[in-house]
Amino acid sequence: MIKQSINTYKSTLLLHNLFWGVLISLLFSSFIYLEHFGHTFKLLNTLSALSALALLLYATKRTILISGFFIGLLWFYWIGYSFEYQGVGFMTPVITVSFGFIYLLFFGILALSNKIYIRALLLFGLSFVEPFDWNWMQIELLFVESYIGVSKYQLALVLAGLSLPYYIKKPFTYLPLVLIVLAYNYNPPEQEESQLKIKLVQTDIKQEDKWLSKTLKPTLQTISREIHSAIDKKYDIVVLPESVFPLFMNRNKIILKKVLELSHDIAIVAGSLIHEKGNSYNVTYIMQDGKYVIAKKLILVPFGEYIPLPKFAQKIINDTFFSGQSDFTSANRPTDFTIKGEVFRNAICYEATCQEIYEGDVKFVIATSNNAWFSPSIEPTLQNLLMRYYARKNGVIIYHSANYKGTGIVK
Repeated sequence: MIKQSINTYKSTLLLHNLFWGVLISLLFSSFIYLEHFGHTFKLLNTLSALSALALLLYATKRTILISGFFIGLLWFYWIGYSFEYQGVGFMTPVITVSFGFIYLLFFGILALSNKIYIRALLLFGLSFVEPFDWNWMQIELLFVESYIGVSKYQLALVLAGLSLPYYIKKPFTYLPLVLIVLAYNYNPPEQEESQLKIKLVQTDIKQEDKWLSKTLKPTLQTISREIHSAIDKKYDIVVLPESVFPLFMNRNKIILKKVLELSHDIAIVAGSLIHEKGNSYNVTYIMQDGKYVIAKKLILVPFGEYIPLPKFAQKIINDTFFSGQSDFTSANRPTDFTIKGEVFRNAICYEATCQEIYEGDVKFVIATSNNAWFSPSIEPTLQNLLMRYYARKNGVIIYHSANYKGTGIVK
């Protein structure tokens, strides 16, 4: 009887931890899924974010581990999708579960202590941590579409407001919650759109078809049609997605020449590849007045365009999962270019969600993406939320053109 009672207690405790762990993960992720299905409720997002953070501070250790695992799944289940196009689709569920365990360990840091104030400090510290150079887990992102601001000091105020009541006796127990009011987004940055007329093109080319020779002709026809339409409608700039030209443009002189001819009538910003001096680059071509400049990618995608591990591990992973292909090569600095007096900074996909792109005097960013790697999923939604986060932090307007989903002005 005693043994049965103990087993019943353990089962009840497990279910209790599982329930609260799943609930925390749902609260922590709800703003992404609401946005994905076309709903944004600032009040609901605010309450969900505050509840998720509060529960992480006060939860049991096992609940924290469970919530971290499910947060990893809910945010990043889609990352393994891209392995299908490397011929190792069997790795998709492995990668998905791996991200669950990565964020179990990430948030599991909080379980090292039962002290609420230490957990608050650890959670604030985690907002600076990027596992394997992957920076899409931004804790402040929870507040991007809420009444709370997205600055570090505002996160600190929220965590202080949620943790201090534990240490203050009645009748002033809940007085620290006033700190959360101080984290209100009182003074959003000024963001002014460009005076130029910019056409942002969204294509819908499936990743499995993108690099096939039979797809090249219809792709080029689509590009030509979009450029001519923009010319007819008197746009100043037409922006086409990342690698919209699925080829090494510098080795295809005929195509390059034809596009340059069109650039006498409109500035063209388009993604392609370039191969030079034995290196491959993911680049943007900026074409105007019959000439072009190339903007190379500054920040590569970890485990997508480079392996953030020691050299020996890089070779093993490249040989095993990427057919021996070497990593892409990156530029040394971000690229700025001027079109009709306006200065734009180039960002290719992942770069638009990295702070390095926004350093210095940046007012406008032209970003290009190929989100078909992760179709269908919440990836374009999460990317867009991250771009909003950086745009608002830095007072920048982002002009984003994507394949699959995500095209639009981000501010």
